Amino acid sequence: MQKRLILGFLIGVLSFIAPSTAAQRSSPVTGIIHTPDVDLGYEVYGQPTSETPLVAVNGGPGLSHKYMIQNDVWERLAQRRQIVFYDQRGTGASRHVQPGAAQTMDAQVADLEAVRAHFSFQKVDLVGDSYGGFLVMAYASAHPERVHKLILSDSPPPAFKDMVHLLPQVFPDIEEEDAAVQKQLGDTDEAAQKQLINHFRMIFYSEDLLHTYLAHVGDIGYVPSVGAAVGEAAEKADMTAQLPNFSFPVLIINGRYDMNVAPLNAWRMYKAIPGAKLEIFAKSGHLPSYEEPDKYVQVVDAFLSGK
Repeated sequence: MQKRLILGFLIGVLSFIAPSTAAQRSSPVTGIIHTPDVDLGYEVYGQPTSETPLVAVNGGPGLSHKYMIQNDVWERLAQRRQIVFYDQRGTGASRHVQPGAAQTMDAQVADLEAVRAHFSFQKVDLVGDSYGGFLVMAYASAHPERVHKLILSDSPPPAFKDMVHLLPQVFPDIEEEDAAVQKQLGDTDEAAQKQLINHFRMIFYSEDLLHTYLAHVGDIGYVPSVGAAVGEAAEKADMTAQLPNFSFPVLIINGRYDMNVAPLNAWRMYKAIPGAKLEIFAKSGHLPSYEEPDKYVQVVDAFLSGK
């Protein structure tokens, strides 16, 4: 299950405009939030406005947020609102973790709450990408009073056991390659990194965009041990009973051709959450903001701005 969650959680390269160079793109404000368990690294895009601030929660688990900022999608959205990214404990700029610190869902929720409190945000909008969607559902269940609006982007369902996952049925050839890697290298970081690349190969609608992404993304900071620990903890969590109690606006996004987290997962959450909105991206796999970025910006901005 851990290997299958990993990527789903990506948002990527803008395909409908000329690629931005590092010099042309604005630099975020970075910093560290000190907690008893971990020093949480963050990046902030945009300035405070009258709009509710947005905290973007990446997937994996075991990845930094780097994979989410390979284009200017978030800079475009930050023209109206302040956007905060942070790296989950044990990844990216949040590698300084106290020995013995937990990797439970409660710990992950506490870290997200520490981010909110650090910036003195009374309420936040949240977008969770893939596993990040699972984490923001857990946060919203624990702290509903802090949530203004919630976006679940190609998110697994509130219980992993209920997830509809179609990669083995659609990509048996790549699955067989994965099995061969596992047999040759065993449970090693080298095997996990190779399997991560194979996973990318199965989550795109467009093969051209797949190649473009892999050519530019570089090292996305995968930490297999963190991913395994968080994945194990997530398997024990279940927010199914909480979804009908979500009283804040919820937008659910899914790629029509997402074989990693199939659209049926989104449909079921849409039916379970009162008043939820559902947006299917017709030419996307697991990464709609990568494959249909203009529509992604429009849909997210309209929802957050109340249009």
